[in-house]
Amino acid sequence: MQAFTQLNGLVAPLDRANVDTDAIIPKQFLKSIKRSGFGVNAFDEWRYLDHGEPGMDNSKRKINPDFVLNQARYQGASVLLTRENFGCGSSREHAPWALEDFGFKVIIASSYADIFYNNCFKNGMLPIVLNATAVDNLFNQVEASVGYKLNVDLAAQTVTTPNGEVYAFEVDAVRKHNLLHGLDDIGLTMQLQDKIKVFEQKHQAAQPWLFN
Repeated sequence: MQAFTQLNGLVAPLDRANVDTDAIIPKQFLKSIKRSGFGVNAFDEWRYLDHGEPGMDNSKRKINPDFVLNQARYQGASVLLTRENFGCGSSREHAPWALEDFGFKVIIASSYADIFYNNCFKNGMLPIVLNATAVDNLFNQVEASVGYKLNVDLAAQTVTTPNGEVYAFEVDAVRKHNLLHGLDDIGLTMQLQDKIKVFEQKHQAAQPWLFN
């Protein structure tokens, strides 16, 4: 997993509450477990005017010009600004896979569904919780300024606006450490590989019949 430390990223506003995981990545795209390739189908039912299915040539599909993420000013955004209860619905891990593959590294909302929130950290994304007033303020600034970027500093736990406003956010110390060092669950386990090897050797020596 890639480490996350700081990001100065373009912000895209998704002004909707209770965005569920089926909206983030519809169920027909859940057949693969490769973690990659889902970005083209993120928010599929909102981004396109036709019904999407796996294997379609998305470059030939009709784009919904009214969907905010299709607007030219938000292309290349790495920060998603949205509303409360983001990522509700089913627990599919494909949702953060799709958002990360789309290009988002940071999400800012006033609240998240618990499982989605946890899955973001495990996939190298930083979900930030700010209060509703701060989120409202950011929405107003984003919409008023083309090319609006935020500076996100995980070590300092701050979000800084172009005009110098600083918003502090809370993050669990263990999740912060893991994200700063690019450690997912497998990475954490691999830190103990020497001890695991010693244990396996002792286990095999004590009970050799299990390994025949």
